Amino acid sequence: MDEEALNMSIRKFLKKVGITSQREIERALDQANQQGKLDGAPVRVTMTLECDLFDEALSVTDEIRY
Repeated sequence: MDEEALNMSIRKFLKKVGITSQREIERALDQANQQGKLDGAPVRVTMTLECDLFDEALSVTDEIRY
């Protein structure tokens, strides 16, 4: 296995996920704000990662404060 190629491929994937996720979260928060739905409470977010090699999906949950 080429460790350098693996590392670069994983980093490329994570960069794509990070950028896309940030845009979508910002868009959702902006829309909710315009609709008066934000009340100052943190927004709960969950990211789920699935891989052909995983027995089950991995989920990470946290809160976004604004």
